[in-house]
Amino acid sequence: MTFKVFVDGQEGTTGLRIHEYLSQRTDVTLLRIDPERRKDVAARRELVNASDVTFLCLPDQAARESAALVENDRTCVIDASTAHRVDPAWTFGLPELDPAQRDRLRRAKRIANPGCHATAFILAVRPLVARGVLPAGHPVSAHSITGYSGGGRKMIEQYEAAAGALNAPRPYALGLLHKHLPEMRVHAALEEAPIFTPIVGPFYKGLAVTVFVPPKALAGSPSPHALRDLLAEYYEGERFVRVAPFDNDANCDAGFFDVQGSNDTNRVDLFVFGNDERVVVVARLDNLGKGASGAAVQCMNVHLGVAEGLGLE
Repeated sequence: MTFKVFVDGQEGTTGLRIHEYLSQRTDVTLLRIDPERRKDVAARRELVNASDVTFLCLPDQAARESAALVENDRTCVIDASTAHRVDPAWTFGLPELDPAQRDRLRRAKRIANPGCHATAFILAVRPLVARGVLPAGHPVSAHSITGYSGGGRKMIEQYEAAAGALNAPRPYALGLLHKHLPEMRVHAALEEAPIFTPIVGPFYKGLAVTVFVPPKALAGSPSPHALRDLLAEYYEGERFVRVAPFDNDANCDAGFFDVQGSNDTNRVDLFVFGNDERVVVVARLDNLGKGASGAAVQCMNVHLGVAEGLGLE
């Protein structure tokens, strides 16, 4: 069977990468819009309604407008913007969220793709809350470092034109109102949003979120080994989540952690570092893969009932 797929916003970083994933597949026909008509509402409406799946790779307001173009009960919309990630009418596009999430995605016609920071944070924190180890009301703190491609085309051009001028990490969102906070709170099952400080690094892609989880704040004061085993049990059998053995030294290179170690995969790698007094959980992914386009394609695969890893090898 061949599925018709339209990417609304195909010129952006996420849209281009989705096209790369899907252009190699024989079960997908990509519907393309004439570049001169990409803002033509009638042309976009026609393609959206002709598709089995439409990806929205647009700013929030444009994504809302595009979603409203659907005039049938057949087309599945997968939105890569932040517009619908905590909207109860939309299904959150993270198959590994809990055991029932894939069934929700198969039935859904409106899927909200997670943000890159949020994906890493939620996969690190949700198991601890779900298993009753981390109290939902605990004030969680986390930071993230990401490649500059996460800022989209404008930031990519800025870095590539800077010729070394932007060669230091740059913290941002220091007003503590990052746009991923609502989904981080809701889908990690926390009572309040975390204190979250992201950092842009002088490299193209790769992302690692570090979550601080002091053992004394956790039920039973579990050891780092026990936390690692809890994560491994929660994600047992998950193709795109890998939980590393607890080993502070082996999981680093001469004491340094490789933020780009999951690049060019659709995988999240989880690590527990620390000791009996202080522990962090680190979630690493490719911000353009599992953090964006790869995750969107994975959700499409789940929804359509084809092999979940198809085109993501």
